[in-house]
Amino acid sequence: INNIKDTCENTEEKLIQESNFSYLKEKYNYLKIIEVPYLSEPDADKIADIFAEDFDFIRSEKPEELFEEYDNKSLWHPYTSALDSSSKCFIDRTSGNYIYNKNKPLLDGMSSWWCAVHGYNNEKIKKAAVRQLNKMPHVMFGGITHSPALKLADVLLKILPKGLSRIFYADSGSVSVEVALKMAVQYWQGKKRPEKNRIMTVRGGYHGDTFGAMAVCDPENGMHHMFTGLMPSHIFAEKPGAEFGRPFKESSLDNIKLLLEQNHEKTAAFIIEPIVQGAGGMWFYHPEYLKQLRKLCDEYQVLLICDEIATGFGRTGKLFACEWAEITPDILCIGKAVTGGTLSFAAACATRKVAEGISENGGVLMHGPTFMGNPLACTIALESIEILLNSQWERNVLEIENSLRKGLEPCREFSSVKDIRVLGAIGVVEIDEDIDQNACRDFFVENGVWIRPFRNLVYVMPPYTIKPEETDRLTSAIYKLIKSSSYKKAFKA
Repeated sequence: INNIKDTCENTEEKLIQESNFSYLKEKYNYLKIIEVPYLSEPDADKIADIFAEDFDFIRSEKPEELFEEYDNKSLWHPYTSALDSSSKCFIDRTSGNYIYNKNKPLLDGMSSWWCAVHGYNNEKIKKAAVRQLNKMPHVMFGGITHSPALKLADVLLKILPKGLSRIFYADSGSVSVEVALKMAVQYWQGKKRPEKNRIMTVRGGYHGDTFGAMAVCDPENGMHHMFTGLMPSHIFAEKPGAEFGRPFKESSLDNIKLLLEQNHEKTAAFIIEPIVQGAGGMWFYHPEYLKQLRKLCDEYQVLLICDEIATGFGRTGKLFACEWAEITPDILCIGKAVTGGTLSFAAACATRKVAEGISENGGVLMHGPTFMGNPLACTIALESIEILLNSQWERNVLEIENSLRKGLEPCREFSSVKDIRVLGAIGVVEIDEDIDQNACRDFFVENGVWIRPFRNLVYVMPPYTIKPEETDRLTSAIYKLIKSSSYKKAFKA
């Protein structure tokens, strides 16, 4: 767009040009629109010099190739090598339940790593964000408080498991786990029991990628072996063996009982993902297991930390997965869906016992993220939670669960399928060998869906706004992947 409004003598003409440019920018926000300064003698080369970076993309016959080349040279993606030159799926916009690859809609089966529960570009969240942006996007939380933080705390304390009464805001799920671990250790310091400084957990778990969080992830399939000697040594019990939906066996906690008997004097807390072990293996275990674990922690004077970052806000069919076992942990971590996938935000929520135990004798919790209590994130979280609570989320999640069960069940006919698991808005197909992510991604993109498997698991965790026919598209694509002639190409030899 050649900006000539400064040369217009007619005021009305200036206004028309200004409004045209504003309209185009708003209407086509997913395109690059450049306002070129007025040149009395337009010269393409001179304009190109002024806007070299922008015109590199414009001049390219296939802009996506330029993006891909630049991406491989300059960006580092999660869990990849810096030398990885594999193609990336370029996304230029999002809307509803779809992400758009070069304007091609892909039905999102991942909710952007499980957080976009309302789909994308929710109008209410966008309007709330704009209002808060215009008022106060950020202010430090040290020695200061503000309305968005207070309002969010009020709503959270009404819906969290009964007994949680203090909320410490953080800026990501991993950080909320770090805070929870600090809370546990500092609690026993406040109780004059500094020897209780180790953490117990189960194998198959995942709690984040920062050092404290990594230290309580699965010791074999996590990242422990890469950082031996740098992370604290914690205590690992067997992976929960009591499967969700199957008869419960008391013996499934025998290993934990033994470890608590042997180590409770030095154990500050037991951390676990309630009911669903997420990125560690997508395993669903029996609610009675969690209920009995709560009793054991009380018996041996060990705090219980529940990591609800992946399971909170309705994902399992309950608002919080702890509700399946009707228990309240001493500390609970939330994140991901708390803002509906709009901003990074999280919290570690504690009982009065924990908060007062840390604070007695002059103790203070030693953590303070720069963006803690960010008013913009608090406002968005508040709006997202209200949208969830005012929706028919329980019915929607149940409908998704039924559709996933029906759609994934036919996959059992393949000998390569070890197991199929469905709970709430989570569907998992476990394969008998590891998966080639790039090949699977290309297959799914060709079929108009976005599904990102890992290890030997093909799974979906779609937005709660997904329609039955859309859920069918996701499960159909998974079935096609396993059945297709390119099946062996899609999996490592």
